[in-house]
Amino acid sequence: MRTLLFTFVVLAVPRVALACPVCFGQVDSSALTAARWGVITLLAIIVAVLAAFASFFIYLIRRAKFAEMPLPVESARFAGSDSQEGIAQC
Repeated sequence: MRTLLFTFVVLAVPRVALACPVCFGQVDSSALTAARWGVITLLAIIVAVLAAFASFFIYLIRRAKFAEMPLPVESARFAGSDSQEGIAQC
């Protein structure tokens, strides 16, 4: 029954059964232009998201390396001087 109904619909409305202009080889159609811009836009979004993802991990790696570095000599001298906190020196 389905096959008979499908055959009837295809024969009754042949325009619906035809492929789009792109499949027929019409390369200057607006559908093809829109499809190209859609693909370019999606690629741009994917590249931007992947670049942001990679830059976040690069940021984390740099920050981890910075945290492992020893303190400079002057900063280390003032970091352990809790006994003189609040005392002004001239």
